[in-house]
Amino acid sequence: MNKFYFSRLVIPALIFAFVTAAFAQQSNNVSLTAADYARAEKFMGYNTGQLVDRAGVRPNWLEGDRFWYRVMTAQGSEFVMVDPAKGTRQPAFDHARLAAALSEVAGKTFTAERLPFMTFAFSPDGNSIMFAAAAKRWKCDVQSYACAADAPLAAQNVQMNPKEIPVMSPDGKKAVFIRNWNLWMRETATGKETQLTTDGVENFGYATDNAGWKHSDRPILLWSPDSKKIATFMQDQRFVSDMYLVSTNVGAPKLQAWKYPIPTDKEVVMIHRVIVEVDNAKVIRLDMRADEHRSTLCDDISCGGSFDDTAWNDDATQLAFVSSSRDHKQAKFRIADAATGEVREVMEETSPTQFESGWSSVNWRYLPASKEIIWFSERDGWGHLYLYDLTTGKLKNQITTGEWVVTEVQSVDEKKRVIYFLAGGREKGQNPYFSHLYRIGFDGKNLTSLTPEDGNHTITWAPSERYYIDSYSKSDTPPVTVLRDTSGKIVVSLEKTDISRLTATGWKPPTAFVVKARDGQTDLYGMMYTPTNLDPKRKYPIINYIYPGPQGGSVSTWSFAPAVGDNQALAELGFIVVAIEGTCNPLRSKKFHDMCYGNMADNTLEDQITGMKQLAGKYPFIDLDKVGIWGHSGGGFATAAAMFRYPDFFKVGIAESGNHDNRNYEDDWGERYIGLVAGDNYEKQANQNYAKNLKGKLLLAHGTVDDNVPPYNTLLIVDELIKANKDFDLIMLPNQRHGYGQASFYMMRRR
Repeated sequence: MNKFYFSRLVIPALIFAFVTAAFAQQSNNVSLTAADYARAEKFMGYNTGQLVDRAGVRPNWLEGDRFWYRVMTAQGSEFVMVDPAKGTRQPAFDHARLAAALSEVAGKTFTAERLPFMTFAFSPDGNSIMFAAAAKRWKCDVQSYACAADAPLAAQNVQMNPKEIPVMSPDGKKAVFIRNWNLWMRETATGKETQLTTDGVENFGYATDNAGWKHSDRPILLWSPDSKKIATFMQDQRFVSDMYLVSTNVGAPKLQAWKYPIPTDKEVVMIHRVIVEVDNAKVIRLDMRADEHRSTLCDDISCGGSFDDTAWNDDATQLAFVSSSRDHKQAKFRIADAATGEVREVMEETSPTQFESGWSSVNWRYLPASKEIIWFSERDGWGHLYLYDLTTGKLKNQITTGEWVVTEVQSVDEKKRVIYFLAGGREKGQNPYFSHLYRIGFDGKNLTSLTPEDGNHTITWAPSERYYIDSYSKSDTPPVTVLRDTSGKIVVSLEKTDISRLTATGWKPPTAFVVKARDGQTDLYGMMYTPTNLDPKRKYPIINYIYPGPQGGSVSTWSFAPAVGDNQALAELGFIVVAIEGTCNPLRSKKFHDMCYGNMADNTLEDQITGMKQLAGKYPFIDLDKVGIWGHSGGGFATAAAMFRYPDFFKVGIAESGNHDNRNYEDDWGERYIGLVAGDNYEKQANQNYAKNLKGKLLLAHGTVDDNVPPYNTLLIVDELIKANKDFDLIMLPNQRHGYGQASFYMMRRR
């Protein structure tokens, strides 16, 4: 159910060049020409993005929290150096002198604005920079600006197996990888290999991450701070369903088969938690029953290649972790003794629907020094932080409170007993989805906003966590980027994004709006895209771009973006395109998120309909007699449901790669938001059961080797449409996965 994002690939030919005047389309009785499609393509991300200047700061951190970054300008690029202690921002080096020096020795002409590299490294003394350019490595003195070809990279002594992806130890001396279902360790200095485990077998191996839609060779583990132990598991998937896909090719097809648990499986993937001592290759098995393979934010037990529900204490004698039940209604915080494997249950949280541990990260923190836990819960109806006693498991106090939500704990200062976190919905009069940074004491006192500006804030912390980079924007306001200290004070102003070249093309931002939900009371937020040549006296068909969640939503960003998918390009062809963040989605209240719990077939559709009706009442150019809808993945599921359940309202739909029957989708998503299979709870939500209601025009699409949402989800719909003698269109994209790859451009043209 991953959200579908279009690649921002630069391709040499026009996407819309397939469409010529000879194949002119009709939209609202207005003939579309090749010129219209060319204008529409101007607003795709690969065209608009390059017209945005001085946007984004990606820091390259140096000692003392200094950092450099490269910023794009209308003329080319600049390299900037920032020193927080001095409060300075200046060129990282003399661009003109470096260009002249490099041109002389390289035999090619370079300019200060277009240096032939995007990244560099400082020498240990800071007097020189090293980079690759013109097929060589170079070293340039930034005092004298003498440049010379540098020594080539040292040859790699050890030939690595590309499937043996290592996870490095904190001290950088060891790398652990999977080989034949077991863990091995390689010493980085010598290349010496040691087998750490011996009893891993197929479908019951160590640290594997290959169940459901995941196919990763990177081991899932967490190193101890002293680089002597790792926390991991044996993943048992021997008793779950198999998934089969076949390639499209001349000759015998190639079978793709792997373990893919589904809600109807009696047993799901189980993880047997272990601790491995790497110096003497010893496995300590935790004294507990195996945990169900569950997710938090991710569709797996991990995010970013390490346990996201696990933490070591400083001396690696104890391991903290959370065990979640199969239906996500129960979470247990536990502590394991790293020497014996003995497990102590500290506390438990339950929910009548599903327990949310956080949206962008897991929001609990293990604080062994003070014998406390910072815990996240929605128990009071909003997402907040609580402080627990680690010894007794008793609540000490609620830390945050109010009708707003904590979205991510970013930093914890244990000595000062202060928490820095992101939250939304606290700033009155602002979009509740805008993210702001706050500071609060463990005792819940002295709550302070550290990013007061109206907008969506993205935070990047310095290594010392004494400073942070804050970039904030809105859909109609380009980013401003500053460096702040932990008091919220601006230390250095970094960049103010320039969109003058973009607006010169006729570009305009989407219109943010607020409408009421189906209950007539709850505010819903969304974005509306209109043609740049909008004629308010005309009537335009409206297209509802939908992603129903409930782990995300239709609006993929609340920040400034020069393009979001093909929404604006589609609008240029004579449509009003809207994305409405309906109820049932996250980042609001618990009640808001749970509105569709147990009934994912709701798909926020009643919210979408009532929202579009309100927009049509405000904007007379919207034609509610011509309503289209499209979406991918969960949006494909929602689109088909819209066409079958509301056939008199939605006239045209394009359903891409939908999980139309969640008994045929991976176990964890459905079981989290629908519950375990019981009676007909899944059956009554399956789209194919309503296919006979189709009245409008429906295009179905799916990749034939989609390993996330298997293609037979769409074929279930096809089968029932044929039985009902309904006309429809179908595109099967050979050898394409969930995102379609380059074929996504073909699909976009067809759409």
